[in-house]
Amino acid sequence: MRHRVAGRSFGRTANQRKALFRGLVTSLFDHLKIETTAAKAKETKRLAEKMITLGKKGDIHSRRLALSRVPNKKVVTKLFTEIAPNIERSSGYLRVVKSRFRPGDNSDMAILEFVDYDTLREARGDKKEKKKEDRKSAKADDKPDIKDKKEKKAKAAEKEDVKEEKGEKAEKAKEEAEEEK
Repeated sequence: MRHRVAGRSFGRTANQRKALFRGLVTSLFDHLKIETTAAKAKETKRLAEKMITLGKKGDIHSRRLALSRVPNKKVVTKLFTEIAPNIERSSGYLRVVKSRFRPGDNSDMAILEFVDYDTLREARGDKKEKKKEDRKSAKADDKPDIKDKKEKKAKAAEKEDVKEEKGEKAEKAKEEAEEEK
């Protein structure tokens, strides 16, 4: 009997199960929406909502607890700086929507997403657009102006002329030295 045994085992050992959920939670926070089997989505929802609650607290102890559960600094930083501050509800951050049956084994698939998916995506989109604009402006700063290019070409031409003149003088000096001999 399974009295008072919470959670699903998925036919895996404890370490394999932890690794599975770490990967799913990481992908969820990275992409804000994932598709997996319905059972995995329901179990991942439990863990992810606890992590989001830690993110809403925002203190160092919560960050360390989150890192102990998902040891990926980039994802935890994103959770604490981008995702959690933009969520205004006190609980029920995620939803599981059944989507289809997977071809092959016919298992029911579900989409696990944030209830505030649109607002989070817009907030993330603004940051991505800023990064693109920053990259464009940095590239524009790196490119020299047309005037600078013309000046560089003129200087290069002058240097070549000077080298040619020196070469001609050296040849004349050699010829004179041979004539003197």
